[in-house]
Formats: sequence, C-alpha cells, structure tokens
Amino acid sequence: MPSPQKIIVIGAGIIGASIAWHLCRRGASVTVVAQQIGGVATPNSFAWINASWGNPEFYFHLRHRSMAEWSRLKADLPDIPLSWCGSLSWDLPEPELDAYAAQHHGWGYGIQPVNRATSAMLEPNLANPPDYALHVAEEGAVEPVAAAKLLLEDACLRGAILSSSVEVKGLLRQGERIVGIETSEGPMHADHVVLAAGAGTAALAASADILVPLETPPGLIVHSRPVGKMLNGLVMAPELHLRQTAEGRIIAGGDFGGTDPGDNPQAAADALFAKVRATLKGGEALELDFHTVGYRPTPKGGLPVLGNIGAAPGLYLAVLHSGVTLAPLVGLLAAQEIVDGSEAHELAQFRLSRFS
Repeated sequence: MPSPQKIIVIGAGIIGASIAWHLCRRGASVTVVAQQIGGVATPNSFAWINASWGNPEFYFHLRHRSMAEWSRLKADLPDIPLSWCGSLSWDLPEPELDAYAAQHHGWGYGIQPVNRATSAMLEPNLANPPDYALHVAEEGAVEPVAAAKLLLEDACLRGAILSSSVEVKGLLRQGERIVGIETSEGPMHADHVVLAAGAGTAALAASADILVPLETPPGLIVHSRPVGKMLNGLVMAPELHLRQTAEGRIIAGGDFGGTDPGDNPQAAADALFAKVRATLKGGEALELDFHTVGYRPTPKGGLPVLGNIGAAPGLYLAVLHSGVTLAPLVGLLAAQEIVDGSEAHELAQFRLSRFS
C-alpha cells in the first residue's frame, strides 16, 4: 500500500482549515503551518454566505453550490455555528434591485421582493423599514473563526499536525518543483504545498518567482457588546450591512467586506457605529466594544485563484475574497485535485494561468 501523500497547508483561516480537513478525509498526511489559528482575514470577515451581486453566471453557480456544501459540512460537524437566517437587502436603487432580482431568479436563486410591512415582519427592530427590499431566505452566516477551529480540531483527530506560531519565510524549490517551505523553525519538506495564506500569498509565491496579482483593500467592521436578540437575519441597508453574531454582537460594515477607514480608523468606527444605533429600535443602548480592520485578499479582477501551478509542480494556490461562502466547496475540490491529480471542471475559470 503506497504511503499517504505528505501535504503542507500554509494558512489556518477558513480556506486553509477547510482544505486541510478535506485532505485528511481523503487519507493525506497533512501539516498545517500558520502564525495564527483562525487566520488573519477570517476573524475580520462579515461572514455572509451568499451567491449575490455582480457576479458572472459561472461564478454565481459556484457560490450557490458552495452554499449547499455548507449544509453538508454542518452534517459532518454539527457544532459548526451556521445559521440560515436569510437576508433583507435594499442597498441599491429600486431599478437596480429589480434587475438583480430578475437575473438571479432566472439563475435559480430564491429571491423575493417584499414591501414595508413584510420587511417590518422579518426585522421588527428596524427603526425605518424599507418600502421595497429583496429577501433571500436561503442565505446565511457562520461564525468563521469557530468554524475554522472546529475543522482544524477534527483534522487533528484524523492525524493532521498543527504547527502554530510558525512564520513561513518562503517556498523551497528543487529544479522546477516546489518541495517544501522555509520556516522560522527550519525547512519542512512535502510532496505538495498548499498556499492559502490570504493577503500573505503574493509575497510567499514571489519567493519562488511566481507572480500572483493580488490586492488587499482594507475593510472596517464594528462590533457591539453582546446584547439580546435584535436582528433575525442579515440586513443590507444603503452604506450599512449588519448582522447579529451567535454571541449576540451586532457587527457592521459600510458594506459586507467593510470599507476603507482612512487615516483615523477610530473616528470612522465611531461614525459607522452611530449609523448602526440609528438603524435599530433601541439602538441608543448599543455600546461599541471594538473595531477591526481586515485586509481582504482579492485577486485582480475579483475572481478566485485556485489550482495547481504548472510552472511550479507541487504548489497549489487558493486565494480569494469570498472565502467564507466558498470554503467548503474549495476544500472539497482542492483535496480532489491534489490527492487524485485530477482537474475539477468547476475550477477551470479560476486558474492563475488566466493572467498569462
């Protein structure tokens, strides 16, 4: 019987954790190397699971399938804090909302227009419910750090090794092939290296002369102190997206990814939180606990970069902005491609080679 493939996964956010877990399920020998368990971008995520807005149809279908894969993951790991709470959106002018609804309904998305009375029924604590909005009952949210940690814990039960607080300094190359990584604790060798390091991906890839066109725009998210139930689902109001976490915190950004806080993040956080308080009945009682500024790993053009790198055999890239939505499907397909040596047709549009 052949020995299991030795695979190093760089990154312990929701993408790295999902890939590691799925690799373990396929019998690989996995080592996860990261400075921070839960990742860097993942703790700063709004964590909306959706297939919404501005995507080409092929990307919509990938995201929509991954929404279903979250239910599969929840069945395998019942403690994952996942909620199919639905969303209420009115953050575009009505003609644009109508066009979006018609397009996505035609693609098979469960999207419905609602009036003020229905909006108020769905979210009774809105201070000023919209006259017209869109409701998507099948959308949801997950607590992403808790989900990543559960995936990693279960991967370790299946034999994975977790090397935390370890800095990855670069990729090791032997001829054309990537054969491991150089770390703060010395070299580590493997049959395959998965680079799922979020905003740190481009610099690590460059250590092996691989160019990954990546932008890392900042995103401000505010977090209230925990409170009793105020929101039933995700709320997408103009210039304000908010939800309530499993812990009871109201979290919000200028959009779902957060917006640039400028030169004074605290002042921007205070202004944003003032909008949160004004949006909700009883919002004056909310207290700002803290804010985060995350750096969203966004490949040029906005679409993910996923797959083996032809110019560097042994290296698999997984970098994307919609990490929370896509985590279970990316994990499933990446593990398939790495272990089987096959190519998943679902990922054909997302190869690094498209930038050549």
